[in-house]
Amino acid sequence: MASGGGYGDANQKIDYVFKVVLIGDSAVGKSQILARFARNEFSLDSKATIGVEFQTRTLVIQHKSVKAQIWDTAGQERYRAVTSAYYRGALGAMLVYDITKRQTFDHIPRWLEELRSHADKNIVIILIGNKSDLEDQRAVPTEDAKEFAEKEGLFFLETSALESTNVENAFMTVLTEIFSIMNRKNLAAGENQGNGNSASLAGGKKIIIPGPAQEIPAKSKMCCST
Repeated sequence: MASGGGYGDANQKIDYVFKVVLIGDSAVGKSQILARFARNEFSLDSKATIGVEFQTRTLVIQHKSVKAQIWDTAGQERYRAVTSAYYRGALGAMLVYDITKRQTFDHIPRWLEELRSHADKNIVIILIGNKSDLEDQRAVPTEDAKEFAEKEGLFFLETSALESTNVENAFMTVLTEIFSIMNRKNLAAGENQGNGNSASLAGGKKIIIPGPAQEIPAKSKMCCST
């Protein structure tokens, strides 16, 4: 039986491990978003992330136990060379900007380009406008971000790590979409090879699949093999 990769939850059977990365400029609130999701915490005196850190949280999606392994990167330029390699194996990405700092939004296309050049082409991406509690200081109209997200094929939400607004929703949007893709991959692998263990979005390094996926929707776009 596959295990959860050795990061706690020793007594709990883990069906999947999904790696998700947080990227964006320094001080947009990536670490706070992660702290709110993983531990339901928020710190007003958060220090800049050095290099890479990660947290995990195990959730149930469609009766399956999913461990979300969330990686938080340093936004500062001097760490970029160190952190670019960590995109490998990521199935989801959260592209974060600060709604009160226009520059952080203007840098999003560059972050997206970097992500797409290092990550799996099927990666699930959500654009996040953080600090929505600071509406009176807003410098990035919601419509600008929505338009960019639609053009690039990204999910989009505005969040407030401080007030815990949409943080859970943002992570669940990404994780549920990854789960859906994973089930389709398992179904295809099961039909083509009769072995769900071969299904993977990114070489199988970050995903643990104990066997052929159950609970696949009856109505599927895939055609049954003979």
